[in-house]
Amino acid sequence: MSERKLFTSESVSEGHPDKIADQISDAILDAVLEQDPDAHVAVETAVYTGTVHVFGEMSTTAYIDINQLVRKTIAEIGYCHPDYGFAAEAVGVHPSLVEQSADIAQGVSEALEVREKGGSDPLDFIGAGDQGMMFGFAVDETPELMPLPISLSHQLVKKLADLRKSGKISYLRPDAKSQVTVEYDSHDKPVRVDTVVISTQHDPDVSNQQIYADVTNQVIKTIIPSEYLDEQTKILINPTGRFVIGGPQGDSGLTGRKIIVDTYGGYARHGGGAFSGKDATKVDRSASYAARYIAKNIVAAGLAAKAEVQLAYAIGVAQPVSVRVDTFGTGQVAEGKLEKAVRQVFDLRPAGIINMLGLKRPIYRQTAAYGHMGRTDLDLPWEKTDKTEALKTALQQDS
Repeated sequence: MSERKLFTSESVSEGHPDKIADQISDAILDAVLEQDPDAHVAVETAVYTGTVHVFGEMSTTAYIDINQLVRKTIAEIGYCHPDYGFAAEAVGVHPSLVEQSADIAQGVSEALEVREKGGSDPLDFIGAGDQGMMFGFAVDETPELMPLPISLSHQLVKKLADLRKSGKISYLRPDAKSQVTVEYDSHDKPVRVDTVVISTQHDPDVSNQQIYADVTNQVIKTIIPSEYLDEQTKILINPTGRFVIGGPQGDSGLTGRKIIVDTYGGYARHGGGAFSGKDATKVDRSASYAARYIAKNIVAAGLAAKAEVQLAYAIGVAQPVSVRVDTFGTGQVAEGKLEKAVRQVFDLRPAGIINMLGLKRPIYRQTAAYGHMGRTDLDLPWEKTDKTEALKTALQQDS
């Protein structure tokens, strides 16, 4: 009998405390970019019962009503009722934002390459906003080239939110979590779903039996393809038996605490940097998007079944200090040749990434729940596969 392996990923809904914080941070970023596309923003948010703290740094000509924007975001998520212990009109909002450090700003506004050698290329002028390494990943096991466990996990909590907002399941409340365990065969191909876990916040007067039936029939069976479900698939719904107290009343939330949910569900490596609240000069965000863009185009071009791209930067320096492509033995060409083609096709200087992907636009709030990668419901530039032919051409020229 061939060996089979299990892999598990989780997702959380937009009403989860950490995701509320992410969405507030990105809503502020979007509002600033709408007025000032060249702004430098690094906004963090903390939420807990009845309170929202917004803090960090921002250099901009924009004026934003933080208080109003925070309340609007909370209301759109669905926290409008005082019974939830956290409601848009009742929370206390405490902003504390300062100017970006002058020491950091000088390296971002004028990269090391320009300071040492001069030059007139405008794409050389922006240095990386921090050091660090970023990863992008793609795999051919789903149409959107994402790992199946995180793809299904996102879809499950998104479906819960859609049913809640449409009123089709009226007792649902905003906070929810999902977890999907997928069984893989010896060739790393997904063959079945072993376990599904869903915990969803609900009104106090609904029975566990009704929640189980509704979530099984209207969520799980509509999202997970029937060929992945069998009699041995384990379904666990609200396994604690009750989930009335949720959101920031049940737990505090903080920007950037769901970085694995935001990316590949643990299936690929992660550099450790969060995304939300950061403008695109912060390579934690922009280079992660660029790495996903590269990996997805490699797989979409048929050059590998699985690809992981690592980019690394030094603060204040425009060019990445390293570019690494790993195809896990699935590549059709040598990885060294792929790396050379990547450098030729993709401009990986921060300003080059911003220009290539159009990252000065207010597009970020929509990414702050249900994942930044693999989003078929959004038109995100790093999800396009428009560089496949350019990669093939670069490889042919190198042969």
